[in-house]
Amino acid sequence: MGPAAPSTGVRATLSLAATAQELANDGHGLVLIMGKGGVGKTTVAAALAVAICKLGKAVHLTTTDPAAHLAQTIVGTLPNLTVSRIDPKEETRLYSAKILASKGKHLDEGGLALLREDLASPCTEEVAVFHAFSKTVFEARRGIVILDTAPTGHTLLLLDAAGSYHREMLKKMEESAPGKLTTPLMMLQDSTQSKVLLVTLAETTPVSEAAALQDDLRRAAIEPYGWVVNRSLAASSTSDPVLMQRAANEHEQLQRITNGLATRLAILPLMPDEPVGIEQLEQLLRRESKP
Repeated sequence: MGPAAPSTGVRATLSLAATAQELANDGHGLVLIMGKGGVGKTTVAAALAVAICKLGKAVHLTTTDPAAHLAQTIVGTLPNLTVSRIDPKEETRLYSAKILASKGKHLDEGGLALLREDLASPCTEEVAVFHAFSKTVFEARRGIVILDTAPTGHTLLLLDAAGSYHREMLKKMEESAPGKLTTPLMMLQDSTQSKVLLVTLAETTPVSEAAALQDDLRRAAIEPYGWVVNRSLAASSTSDPVLMQRAANEHEQLQRITNGLATRLAILPLMPDEPVGIEQLEQLLRRESKP
């Protein structure tokens, strides 16, 4: 057996296992897992949820990503774990039914037809998903919620909606009840309530996209809690000569992250097999690089 993969000289400064313990101790809080598609957000979200559940705390693990397969990643069941998905079509159906039941209650046939036409607008889906997202955000005030977000573009649309709603509510409340308003955006901006983890690979494009997302978050006054480099060959102790060369190539991007992008960095190794199932997810966190 040959030598292990070369060290990049970059040390982790964040432990997901320790983050799980911190959340378990608090008993509530929201963790948003963000990043471009294909970097392993669902794996990170599932591993964190399993770790918290194993500490005896209830977790709601949910996703806004249509491509996410949380149940297939976890495979088994845990008594403290609830898994769900914010399905745009289902949320639109529920939202439309609610509006028809309330606003349409006293309308004639002509008025109902106009209301149904309005609800058929593509904007209805955006509003419905935002309402479901907001409900999930506020749930974290009394429990632990982990949100596996859709790829960057979809997530930014949600943040734009949160910003618009925030500004509208401030206008309405500034005279009637100043200081008593809490919006989803305010929850996301509050580091005692929410933690944003940016997931990336040690590759140029994913790191650049994570950096751009971080800039967008900061413009919304949301400071990421930390970065997670997933599937790192440098952290895998591989002895394969080809993989060792690829591990050495991670050095530049890992240095780039630690030299100005991330205040905290967790590094998860590339596993021999995709981490699927509770045991494999636990093993992934046991093998993460330690601060």
